[in-house]
Amino acid sequence: MAETRATATGPGRVLIAVYAVFALSATARAGVQLATRFHEAPVAYLLSALAGVVYILATVGLARTGPAARRLAWTAVSVELTGVLVVGTLSLADRAAFPRSTVWSDYGSGYGWVPLVLPVIGMAWLRRTGRAAPTSTAGHHDVDSGE
Repeated sequence: MAETRATATGPGRVLIAVYAVFALSATARAGVQLATRFHEAPVAYLLSALAGVVYILATVGLARTGPAARRLAWTAVSVELTGVLVVGTLSLADRAAFPRSTVWSDYGSGYGWVPLVLPVIGMAWLRRTGRAAPTSTAGHHDVDSGE
């Protein structure tokens, strides 16, 4: 079986950096909200905390190498995309259920729709790096079978 390419190279480094920023910002924001205003919007603040955890897991999965890290990254970005789509739809359909916004509310519009686009880019990068790295054939010649 051919080895996959590392996700933490080239453009993957930028992707990991963006995930790390979102991990830090979403987790910090949710921590403050949960500690100081939980009673105002418990569902929204818990969803923001969940988003922070998902961003942390995606960051770790993308930054590390190996099959377990790749599975973690795929799981995290899949949960992220599902969360953005579900929470985004519910937040538009039932504003009363979301008196305060979450990272994923309105499909991440409060964050420039990055939460909607980021998992799609993450999946594309995982797919691209999931293919075997091209092997160099320079200097190698097939031996003729003598026919």
